Amino acid sequence: MSKTIQINKKIPSFNKKINIDGDKSLSIRWALLASQASGKSKAYKILKSEDVLSTLNCLKKLGVKIKLKKEYCEIIGRGLNGYNYKNNISLNIGNSGTLARLILGLLVHSKKKIKLIGDKSASKRDFSRVIHPLKKFGAKFYANKKSTLPLSIIGSESAKPINYFEFRGSAQCKSSVMLAALNTPGETTIKAKKSRNHTELLYKYLKVPIKIKKTKKFDFIKINGVKKIAPLQYSVPADISSSAFFIVLTALSENSTLIIKNVNINPSRIGIIKILKRMGVNISFKNLKKYKGENVAHIVIKSSKKINAIDCPSSLNSSAIDEFLIIFLVAAKANGISFFKDLSELNQKESPRLKWGSKILNMMGIKTELTNNSIKIHGQPNLKISKKIIIKNYLKDHRVFMMSTIAALTCGGNWKIYDKDSINTSFPSFLKIIEEIKR
Repeated sequence: MSKTIQINKKIPSFNKKINIDGDKSLSIRWALLASQASGKSKAYKILKSEDVLSTLNCLKKLGVKIKLKKEYCEIIGRGLNGYNYKNNISLNIGNSGTLARLILGLLVHSKKKIKLIGDKSASKRDFSRVIHPLKKFGAKFYANKKSTLPLSIIGSESAKPINYFEFRGSAQCKSSVMLAALNTPGETTIKAKKSRNHTELLYKYLKVPIKIKKTKKFDFIKINGVKKIAPLQYSVPADISSSAFFIVLTALSENSTLIIKNVNINPSRIGIIKILKRMGVNISFKNLKKYKGENVAHIVIKSSKKINAIDCPSSLNSSAIDEFLIIFLVAAKANGISFFKDLSELNQKESPRLKWGSKILNMMGIKTELTNNSIKIHGQPNLKISKKIIIKNYLKDHRVFMMSTIAALTCGGNWKIYDKDSINTSFPSFLKIIEEIKR
């Protein structure tokens, strides 16, 4: 099977309804918490991507019984700090920084040394940001000077609660500390820059003692450790980050309408919706409902006749951090110069995404002005591409692949995009859904 795709014509107009795969952040968090619960948890519509499968495989190595069926996933929880595993095991987190950082939080009580390894991309990512606070709980780490994978952890049998300031707006770092606090006696306090709040909502649903005070820039969180948590029965809503590519596909296509069903529109995740609405994209919600703390709705998108440039407020960054590549593509078709700033966190992802976003736009003939943490994009509303564009050597970053595919389908040109298996990380059915929309 070819590892490349070639696209040489734009997608025709469409009017469709689609279902998107389950939310990756929620799938991983559900599995980790289910492994710590006392009893049997079951989740429907769990995302079956490589990141989630890596999560399940790591939990199996920690002695957790898991049954993965076509319709559901069942996990028999071992209780808090109940993992049962051999000495010196290795957990392969694959490409998932979310899994690696979160599972380290659950291992602060581990009695035996555990080694974490990952793929080439994950092994370039910085883990000092979770090593530092988890050491305060009492865990010991063995890592290289760059604090990248591989690394090892030995937990403490007498972990102590901590005070922690999360200043980056990283939900992974915040959640790692929250998971460490789950089984630590006493009160852990966290001052966190705004970021996605799935872990907080799951704690509330599970009745974990948690208090949250919100201010404009920070959330102040207090967690009291518990001795047990209940099993969690769950139906995973569709992923907004995956939906983003089809939102933009529709916005940049002619005479098209799309409805994406039952999407998680958690307020901490819909930065892309807020940004695109400011740019004039026609997006609305219908069938809005609450599900175990999360907001879920159908998203309705219509083609945009005019797209406005934006000076994007930094306050929206954390709620759109995984969607900026595809937002940059919209800015490429905007009327005017768009400016996105304070985005150094983008270069801590699977690839240096800020650089890759600029590089792809340049290949398309779009002028950009790039710094270490910002980008100006000179939009061309009448952009037409006729040349050949080749996308490769991007560390198999799934979002680079998907952005490139949407660019090819909406802007024209003759594209050859390598490593199509990269989508297995987060969105295995991406290309299949594109074919559904074409029909």
